[in-house]
Amino acid sequence: MNPQQAPFYNKTDWTLRKVFEEDHALLEENFRAYINGFSPNVDDIIEHFNYRATIGQMVKNNRLAPILSQYKELDLGPDRLSNLEMGYVYEELLRRFSEQSGEEAGEHFTPREVIRLMVELLEIPIPEKHIAIYDPACGTGGMLSVAKEHLLDRATTPEEKERVEKLVTVHGQEMSPTNYAICQADLLIKSDRQAKVFLGNSLIPHFKESREPGDQLPEATYRFDFMLSNPPFGVTWGGKDGYETEAKKLAKTRYQAGMPRTNDGALLFLQTMLAKMKAPKDGGSRIAIIFNGSPLSNGDCGSGESEIRRWILENDWLDAIVMLPDQLFYNTGIFTYVWLLRNEKPASHKGRVMLIDARKQFEKEPKSFGNKRNRITDAHRAWIEERYREGWAKGYADEDVKLFKTTDFAFHKVSVVFWQTDEIDQPAIVTEPYEKAFTAANLKKEQEFFESELTFRIRMKSVKGEKTATLTLKPKDNAASKFKALMADKPEIIAVEWTHRHYVKDDEYIPFGENIEAFLKREIGKPIIRWADSPQLGYEILPNKYFYRYQPPTPASELLAEFWRLEKEAEKMLEGLTQ
Repeated sequence: MNPQQAPFYNKTDWTLRKVFEEDHALLEENFRAYINGFSPNVDDIIEHFNYRATIGQMVKNNRLAPILSQYKELDLGPDRLSNLEMGYVYEELLRRFSEQSGEEAGEHFTPREVIRLMVELLEIPIPEKHIAIYDPACGTGGMLSVAKEHLLDRATTPEEKERVEKLVTVHGQEMSPTNYAICQADLLIKSDRQAKVFLGNSLIPHFKESREPGDQLPEATYRFDFMLSNPPFGVTWGGKDGYETEAKKLAKTRYQAGMPRTNDGALLFLQTMLAKMKAPKDGGSRIAIIFNGSPLSNGDCGSGESEIRRWILENDWLDAIVMLPDQLFYNTGIFTYVWLLRNEKPASHKGRVMLIDARKQFEKEPKSFGNKRNRITDAHRAWIEERYREGWAKGYADEDVKLFKTTDFAFHKVSVVFWQTDEIDQPAIVTEPYEKAFTAANLKKEQEFFESELTFRIRMKSVKGEKTATLTLKPKDNAASKFKALMADKPEIIAVEWTHRHYVKDDEYIPFGENIEAFLKREIGKPIIRWADSPQLGYEILPNKYFYRYQPPTPASELLAEFWRLEKEAEKMLEGLTQ
C-alpha cells in the first residue's frame, strides 16, 4: 500500500491469504514476517497490544490457522470500506467486547449514549477556526471519537464536513498500554492524522529520564477549547502502588488548590483539565467530566477535597451537575454525575450552579451487560439538554431542576464548647474518675480547657503510708508548681477522682450566611462557653438532599390488610401441601 495514499503500509508482499495458503509448517514464521513489515505507527500498536506474545499463544493452542482462515476472506481494504465505515466496524467490535466482558470492560469502554450526552452538553460548534479537544484519561478513545463524529453528523454540507476534518483536533493520554493501542488503532482506522494521543500518566510531570512517562500535553504548551473525560473511580495515587512523589512536584502549580486523599485521585484529573483551560479573553474552555459521588462531598472543611471545591466554586467555574441514573456502566451499578465547568459563563449563569435530577431518565436494557441494566435513549438525552438550555431563564419552574448560588454550598465548621445541663436543666458539675495519666502536662491542658476551678482527689501511697490528697486548680494557678509540690515524696498514684464543670466540645457545621452565634444558641440551647470558626469555609454539594421528596409511610390499615391477605395465601398453600 502506498504510504502517500494511506496512513500506514506494509513493506512485505504478504497478505493474510498468502500466509494461509503457504506451507503451514512455516505459518507462524510467515505470519510474524507479515506483522513485522508494518509501518512504525502500526508497529507501535502491535507492540503495546503485546500481540507478538499473543501469536505464540495462538500457535500453542492451535488457533492461528483457523483464525487466519476466517479472516483471509474478509475484504476490509480502503477500496471496500471508507475510514468512517471501518471506524464504525471497529467501534461495534469494541462494544461487543465490552458487553461480553461485563465488569472488566468498564476500564475500556464508556457507554456511547453517555458520551453523546456529554458531547451535546458541551455545545461544540461547527468550527470557523481551530478547535482542540482533550481527554486526560482517554481509554480506548471513545470520548474523542464520539466528539468528532458528533460534529460530522451535525455538518449539513460538504464544506462544513471539511471544516470539521481540518479544524478539529483531538488530544489525549492513557496509562494502560492496551487501551492506548486500541485508541491508536481507532484513530488510524479513521485516518485522523492530526490526533495526538500519548502513552503515560497525565497526572504527573513528564521527564525523558523518568521511569514512567508523564503528561506529554503540559499546560505550559497546550491549552484546549473543550475537554471531556470519564476518569477511573477511586484510583489510588499514593502509597507504594501510587505516584504521590511525582504528583507532588505539581503541588505549587497545577494542584495549588489542594490534593485529595491518596486513595481517590478523581479530582486530580479535574485539576489537570482546569489547568489546561484557555483564558476567557482567548475564548475560554468548557469541560464535562463523569464522577461518582465522592468528589461532591468527601473531605472535611480544610481537607484537600473541600479546598479544591472551594477553589472551583469561588472562581465560579462550576456550571452544572447532571445526576445520571444508576446501572449505566458495565463495571459499576452506582449513581454517577456529569460535572459541567466553564470559565466563560454567560451573564445568566454567573454566580450560579444548576443541578438537574435525571435519575429517572432511562429505560431498561433488553439484556444486562455486567452491571449495565439501564440505558439513556435519544428522548432522555433531549430531556436533559432542554433543561440545561432553558433552566436558567427567570421564572423557569421544574421540580427536577434547581439553581443555587455558588455560596449555597459553603459552610462554617465551628468548634464550640458548651456547658451541659443536668436533669433539672441547670449547668452540671460532675465528679468522676480521672482516666488520663496524672501528669503536670495533662493538668495544664485541663486548666486551659475548663478555665474554671478544678478539684482533684488523689489516693497515693508513699513510704509514710497511703493517703488521699486534694489538689484545687484555679484558672490562674501554676499547674506545674502545684503538681510538683504534691508529688514531692514521689508517691505511687493509686486512683484519681476529679470534679469539674460538665463541658462538651463539639463541631457544628453552619451554612454560610447564617449568624453563627444565633445558630449556636438556637441549635444547642446550652450555655456557650466559647466558639471558634475555621480559618476558611468548607464546601460540599449534596444533590440527594436538595432533591429529597418526602414520601409518607403506608397507612397502618393498608399494611394490616396486606398482612391478612398474605396470611390467607399462606393458609391456602399449606392446605395444598396436606392434601
